[in-house]
Amino acid sequence: MGGVALDDCGSKVKAPDGGWGWAVLFGCFVITGFSYAFPKAVSVFFKELIREFGVGYSDTAWISSILLAMLYGTGPLCSILVNRFGCRPVMLVGGLFASLGMILASFATSIIHIYLCIGVITGLGLALNFQPSLIMLNRYFSEKRPLANGLAAAGSPVALCCLSPLGQILQYEYGWRGGFLILGGILLNCCACAAVMRPLVPPKKSETLGIENASDDGDKQSKPKHKLLDFSVFRDRGFVIYTAAASIMVLGLFVPPVFVVSYAKELGNEDTKSSLLLTILGFVDIFARPTCGIIAGLQWVRPRCVYLLSFAILFNGITDLVGCLSKDYNALVVFCIFFGISYGMVGALQFEVLMAVVGTEKFSSAIGLVLLFEAIAVLVGPPSAGRLLDSTKNYMFVFLLAGIEVVISAFVLAICNFLFIKKKPEAPEAAVEAGDTVKAKNHSSTPAIEEPPKANGNPEKPKNAGDLRLESVVEDPPEVETFLKVKYEQKKNVACSPESDL
Repeated sequence: MGGVALDDCGSKVKAPDGGWGWAVLFGCFVITGFSYAFPKAVSVFFKELIREFGVGYSDTAWISSILLAMLYGTGPLCSILVNRFGCRPVMLVGGLFASLGMILASFATSIIHIYLCIGVITGLGLALNFQPSLIMLNRYFSEKRPLANGLAAAGSPVALCCLSPLGQILQYEYGWRGGFLILGGILLNCCACAAVMRPLVPPKKSETLGIENASDDGDKQSKPKHKLLDFSVFRDRGFVIYTAAASIMVLGLFVPPVFVVSYAKELGNEDTKSSLLLTILGFVDIFARPTCGIIAGLQWVRPRCVYLLSFAILFNGITDLVGCLSKDYNALVVFCIFFGISYGMVGALQFEVLMAVVGTEKFSSAIGLVLLFEAIAVLVGPPSAGRLLDSTKNYMFVFLLAGIEVVISAFVLAICNFLFIKKKPEAPEAAVEAGDTVKAKNHSSTPAIEEPPKANGNPEKPKNAGDLRLESVVEDPPEVETFLKVKYEQKKNVACSPESDL
């Protein structure tokens, strides 16, 4: 495809940190919102589906679970497709898949049909949009990347606050079939976002290059070495530590938002009052993510961004541990405020840290592998918390388990990075060599004065040490030569004066 070569060169082109990158950021904002908020927005239609197909709530809950599993579990597949075809074509196909799945689901005759349409097809379509959008964001931003990641991550709470009420309105006005059909049309906006993801074009080479250099460059470009999935990232200690910590974190990170509404209802609060807790959490999350992105971009903080992420994860885990002691609605409101802050910090930093660990060239493969491991944790975490709730009938143990898992991941990330990831300062010898190189370049910039060739054409004899010393005197600066000439003239004048004869 024509855009493949250009897209492959994106990692070698300097990030513009602006310009068209802001359009790419807006597209990533929309895609992130659809990817994270859509599984939760679909849950609005669960009661109608239960009534339509005569199934239980656990059966309908599989729709969101399959959708999330496709979003995370197809990470390696997305990496292979991006490395083969580029980001924009993959996202265009993904937008069509996401929309097609919802449209087909509106004609469903069984719950299995909805599993396949929404869970598999729409989930695959969102996955084909989410990962490439982050890759393009990484290519367009370097200096402002923490802020860009924070703004893009804010799309998740914004879309959640918009899609959930919209789903309720669509269900009331058009039923679940009409609602699915309209949501399928809305998901076509993913194709518009894909069209915005313009590949970075490398600067044109000057036309004054020699024919041999041009032929060599042509040979190199004709035989590129592409890795569809680069497993060499596992040789990087930082990537292995990040993957292990992220997998442990995901076990408990999504548990509180799933159970906090049920916890509030268990305490005797109304349904609308209990649902307001998620609105509070999302509203705080909207402001927490860009703010954390600004803080992460500070000159002193950015080199230590991995420790800021460790603090955010630890903050989230401690919030869960304290939240398990909540006994009334006001305590749950305070819990949602602090959880929204910490959750937003984690959301703004997780991909920023991964980009900093593996770099631009390997990020497309790294994020796919990380999402695969997180998919396993997503499938294990909430169901295990549900089983714990069924056996104990106490929400305190659910929040306690989630907090312990998140705190462990924070310690794994911070301690392992401190012990095993050591910065390699520039050696003094390297600095001296660099200085000598610079000096050599500065001297070489002034052309040497060459003596004209001798008439007989004989080569010069090798110079001995005495000749070198004499040559050093001759090559003195102009001021010294002028001073010596003045002294020589004064001596001549003294020798020729009548007073000196006397």
